[in-house]
Amino acid sequence: METGQRRQVTALLVAGRRPGIDPLAAHFGVEDKALILVADEPMLSRVARVLAEHPDVARTIVLAQAPERLLAHPGTAWMATDARIGVLAGGNSVSAAVAGALEANPDGWPFLVTTADNVLLDAETLSDFIAGAKTRGTDVAVGLVSRDVFARAYPEARRTWLTFRGGAYSGANLFFLARPAALSAVRFWERVESERKKVRAIARAFGPGLLAGYLLRAMRVEGALARAGARLGVTAAPVLLARPEACIDVDKVEDHAIASAILAERIPHPATFPG
Repeated sequence: METGQRRQVTALLVAGRRPGIDPLAAHFGVEDKALILVADEPMLSRVARVLAEHPDVARTIVLAQAPERLLAHPGTAWMATDARIGVLAGGNSVSAAVAGALEANPDGWPFLVTTADNVLLDAETLSDFIAGAKTRGTDVAVGLVSRDVFARAYPEARRTWLTFRGGAYSGANLFFLARPAALSAVRFWERVESERKKVRAIARAFGPGLLAGYLLRAMRVEGALARAGARLGVTAAPVLLARPEACIDVDKVEDHAIASAILAERIPHPATFPG
């Protein structure tokens, strides 16, 4: 797990299917969203390649209900024989799959969690996030992009923003779990996912003061995450990322078009497809 004095991370790559028919996957004629082609390569393959080739990542574990099916695709088959990549089957709950991976790999700490639709993830963003998370020194760190940074680069693109005192932020689908204490936060989200009234479950966990502070825009994002973490028994902090593309994942057809255009402008990475 060590490269010189730098401790490597274990990457958990979430690539499961949602229950029912995924509308984006159906639009592109595939069963699994992770296999949608972006710039002629399955999303899962593109993200896995970035993780596997990064010097700070010791191993990448793909989490999905049927990972062997995902790796049977011509565009992802290289992953099945790559020693840097493993798989772990899980159910429909993302947080349960992550918790299971943490428990199954007790020597893998620290962990980085990201998703197969995070197709614009690149080595620079990954380096910045890992370095920022380690500097924070908290149990949990969350990658965020500010609306100001994003709007300067993509003024017409739409994102979902969480507004706090001092700014609004969008998630980058990057999470750093530094030590086993972080498992309590993952287990909390597992409980929330299992409840029909998710808003009520969150309200019970965080309490009225924290929710009121957010709704009234009374807290900065650093304070909000710190207080939320404290309610769950962990320390938590944001890592603000400089690259606006870090918060563009592929959830909609519009996102797919934006990501494809951005990747077309980057230096192409040769795909390693069999045959």
